[in-house]
Amino acid sequence: MKQIAAEKALEYIKNNMILGLGTGSTVNYLLQELSTKIQQEPLTIQAIPTSHQTKKIMKQTGIPITTLKNHPTIDLTIDGADEVDSDLNLIKGAGGALTREKIIAYHSKTLLIIVDDSKVVKSLGMNNPIPVEVLQFSYTATQHCLEELGCTTTLRTIVNEPYITDNGNYIIDCEFPRITEPETLEIKINMIPGVVENGLFINMADRVIVGGKQGIHTLEKAIIQ
Repeated sequence: MKQIAAEKALEYIKNNMILGLGTGSTVNYLLQELSTKIQQEPLTIQAIPTSHQTKKIMKQTGIPITTLKNHPTIDLTIDGADEVDSDLNLIKGAGGALTREKIIAYHSKTLLIIVDDSKVVKSLGMNNPIPVEVLQFSYTATQHCLEELGCTTTLRTIVNEPYITDNGNYIIDCEFPRITEPETLEIKINMIPGVVENGLFINMADRVIVGGKQGIHTLEKAIIQ
């Protein structure tokens, strides 16, 4: 289901585009398909990776790499998501690249999200916590402030050590019993000193391609095609 969503996303990539490429298992399918498309057509594009992981795969598969410094305006960014609601608001960051992903999305003319149908939810937070990237300095104080917003927090670890982002920061995963006002919550989280960015992507996605057992369908702003 992830692969058919990735294949559909290729239709939106045009010659001479500047692309943003996200991070995660669904995007990995896209990278392989995009590499093949570049070689076969040929297709001329340049792309900005949102993580060291994506950059490594791009180098291995021959996808041309550029930077936000060289191209501050991005034609199209394609990324995955952990959750998508009916308003196309997202939770992202399970792969740890949420800050760079949000920066790239912000500077993009169009943000295209590719997911399998398990990621579509009635309201955000149903199945996934909100990742919050925080400075290592006094992260415990920041964690306490996050808990005061009404969530249960967990410092993300890997092999019993704190997970370190590409930016050198920690991630605190915040599980809320219910998220009724994601726009307000995004602002409250980012107002806490020590928070770098959070995984709520509000009013950023333009289109979501959903792969399911019955095939592909596309979600747009208040429109289902």
